[in-house]
Amino acid sequence: MLGWSQTQLAEAAKVARQTVVDFERGARTPYPNNLTAIRAALEAAGVEFIAEDGSGAGVRLRKP
Repeated sequence: MLGWSQTQLAEAAKVARQTVVDFERGARTPYPNNLTAIRAALEAAGVEFIAEDGSGAGVRLRKP
């Protein structure tokens, strides 16, 4: 959606790249503080998280 690499996401979230790699491949669930940091970095870049409303949760880019 943003076209970011794992390295770019890790840098924006201030987490280790391996945290992003492991999370993406399902090897482990990030610690809550890392998950919060990843979400905050994505939201700061314009990603909106859409809550479950009966038709499924999702994400979208915020309108400029």
